[in-house]
Amino acid sequence: MDKILDIVEIIAYEKGLQIDVMQNIVKNEILKLAKNSIDSDMNFVVDFDKKDKTIKLFHKVKVVDDDYDFSKDDSKKMITISQARQSGDVAIGDEMLFELNIDNLDLNRNIISNLLKDLESSIEKNIENQIFDNLKNSIEKIVNGMVVYIDPKSEDTIVEIDSIRARLPRKNRIKGEGFKIGQSISCILKRIYIDKKYGIQIELSRTAPKFLEELLKLEVPEIADGEVNIMKCSRIPGVRSKVAVSSNTPRVDPVGATVGVKGVRINAVSKKICGESIDCVEYSNVPEIFIANALSPAKVVSVKIMDNKAIISLYSDQKSKAIGKEGVNIRLTSMLLGMELEIEDLGENPNALNIQEVEKQPNDIKESGKQLLESLFKS
Repeated sequence: MDKILDIVEIIAYEKGLQIDVMQNIVKNEILKLAKNSIDSDMNFVVDFDKKDKTIKLFHKVKVVDDDYDFSKDDSKKMITISQARQSGDVAIGDEMLFELNIDNLDLNRNIISNLLKDLESSIEKNIENQIFDNLKNSIEKIVNGMVVYIDPKSEDTIVEIDSIRARLPRKNRIKGEGFKIGQSISCILKRIYIDKKYGIQIELSRTAPKFLEELLKLEVPEIADGEVNIMKCSRIPGVRSKVAVSSNTPRVDPVGATVGVKGVRINAVSKKICGESIDCVEYSNVPEIFIANALSPAKVVSVKIMDNKAIISLYSDQKSKAIGKEGVNIRLTSMLLGMELEIEDLGENPNALNIQEVEKQPNDIKESGKQLLESLFKS
């Protein structure tokens, strides 16, 4: 048994497990072995002697009255008060431990071999659970890893993160981007679960709106500090996205802070997602105002909301801006708001200046100035 402990300590060192975790694993395996080798109906306790670092096995029993009916199934877990008092001063209800010689266990070569396999299996499972618990805290957070394999059939990318392999499915990859083995990439940890056959399974994504939000948090200090909040985000990955932001303090312009001086912040994020164009709009609790902001650069005349549908009125010269190239702008706005959008064309803008009148204005100004000078000299 000392040899088993030595092997366990070596495995613990190699796997980086704490000694108390290893002790619990060993205890459980010895208890299982005692149940199988001695009696499955008995209660056993396993303990470590810290002085000589040996394993000790005990039979645990409960003290009962002399009239106890031992025909019950739990008779091997009981001892009468008369028998118990032969070992010391005890009372009914107390629990007693009787040490067993652990060397008397049926430890043939096959059993020891199986025990070692069970120990290693338990250790691996414990490590897996620890990794799973740690990674659960990273869900919807950015993780960095190295590309180690690209599946030729599915085109899924396998990424190694802290010695754990994760999968970036093709559908979660920005259209047009490709990776090489050995390349470092950043992704959002989208999902993690344990498969009975394959163990821990990790799904990554570079197309989720949350990935863009986390990238902005890394690039914009005001977002990281909580002065600016990302309220909503919608994406057509690799093409364009919209981010609605708000500020917790009047002194901070949420859009200006997110975009940065001359767009330096937003451009830095855009480069990380294949040049995806990012629109920043100011969030409003008033749906009509928020919709008008979100449809930028189009200028909206009015917004009317009916159920889960918004009717947006604007002049003809703003319609193409509202819809955007291939309908991207209105699609992103609809995704951002979570409602259907309908555009109402109001025709030509009556307030727009006639081009011919604009062209005539300089001559009219010159003529009026000339007349004014002439009147002064005449007087």
